[in-house]
Amino acid sequence: MFVDEVKNIRLNAGKGGDGCLSFRREKFVPKGGPNGGDGGDGGDIVLVGDANVSDLVEYRFKPHAHAKNGQPGMGSDMHGKNGEDKVLRVPIGTVIFNSANGNSVAEIISHEQKIILLRGGVGGKGNEAFKSSTNQAPRHTTPGTPGEEGTFNFVLKTIADVGLVGFPNAGKSTLTSILTDATPKIANYPFTTLHVNVGVMRDDSKKSRVLIADIPGIINGAHKNRGLGLKFLKHIERCKTLVYLIDMSGIDNRDPSQDFSDIKSELLHYDESLLKKHGVVVANKIDSDASKKNLRAFKGKYKIDVMEISCTKGIGLEALRKKIFELAL
Repeated sequence: MFVDEVKNIRLNAGKGGDGCLSFRREKFVPKGGPNGGDGGDGGDIVLVGDANVSDLVEYRFKPHAHAKNGQPGMGSDMHGKNGEDKVLRVPIGTVIFNSANGNSVAEIISHEQKIILLRGGVGGKGNEAFKSSTNQAPRHTTPGTPGEEGTFNFVLKTIADVGLVGFPNAGKSTLTSILTDATPKIANYPFTTLHVNVGVMRDDSKKSRVLIADIPGIINGAHKNRGLGLKFLKHIERCKTLVYLIDMSGIDNRDPSQDFSDIKSELLHYDESLLKKHGVVVANKIDSDASKKNLRAFKGKYKIDVMEISCTKGIGLEALRKKIFELAL
């Protein structure tokens, strides 16, 4: 199960410990002074980015978290121990929204990045803190303050250099498996890919790399949440470059030219800024019988450069690799 969004996660930072009311009781010291210690601070709710965490499934089944409370102060001027922080490790690309108003409150964009989402309460003062020349036996203390709390939505938006976009069965998963170290599921039916697969493409010298995200198939009406819809369109937002993969074989009586137009329309309606990203149009399955005719019609309509490949025959793949490195690095 791949989970990229969890709603209504209730989080509570720890409460501060109460201050202590205490007086020294020692033999031969008839008037021992105050010695009540302060309470410890409550633990914080801390978010940490973790490249080894791939999704938010942990929070689907554990939608509540509470940091430890601070310990109360004690006699003999002993301060209470601070409460332990509650650390939530989340995938890189996680955005946290306030459930009440929908505002974005935090964003994790790098490995080991730490953000204090909620702060723990402050420990109360013991009576020793109120001692003065005019009040040598104070009986006043303060309680610890409550920790911050809130309800949040966690949304994962994949961070990748390149996003592969196209209709189902265009060959995105096959291309991802060829270019990168990812092993997505491949089959000849729509919506084989049910979650975003991110793979690493390295150059021959191993000195540079590109992250490629296989975005699950877009269909007409995806921006209205048809098909897999909004569940995966959001993963395109952070990609630097888009590869428009078009099935040039025209299988199932599809029109490749219309497919490209429909893909651009879906991106436009979801977020028009997506169309401003650097991109490359790739015609796949050019080894098929109908591809030459469809490719001529496609080029005649759009007057743009098109890279021609065949994943099954290995045609044009090395040129595509070089182009992706050129655009992404």
